[in-house]
Amino acid sequence: QVQLVESGGGLVQPGGSLRLSCAAAGSIFSINAVAWHRQAPGKQRELVARITSGGNTHYADSVKGRFTISRDNAKNTVYLQMNSLKPEDTAVYYCNAAQFWGKGTLVTVSS
Repeated sequence: QVQLVESGGGLVQPGGSLRLSCAAAGSIFSINAVAWHRQAPGKQRELVARITSGGNTHYADSVKGRFTISRDNAKNTVYLQMNSLKPEDTAVYYCNAAQFWGKGTLVTVSS
């Protein structure tokens, strides 16, 4: 069983920034793509960003140009840098690799 642990969520004003981290025990990130998903209240979970083991990235249209996903395989950690945050970015953000999911970290964008 692989544990994924997200951190870095919190309350931020519109236009602000946050950096989320996803840490894993073991080297799962070096051989698998890793993705960030989010789920807002009353909505379905959606893909936010994904990075392959080779470093190729994919973003949802709603976050392109504002969010950046990156990975540090030596630290078994994947990051999601979120800039120019909007109220509609409010959600629980989940890290996912293979069949494993973290428990999520809450991001609230509000003035």
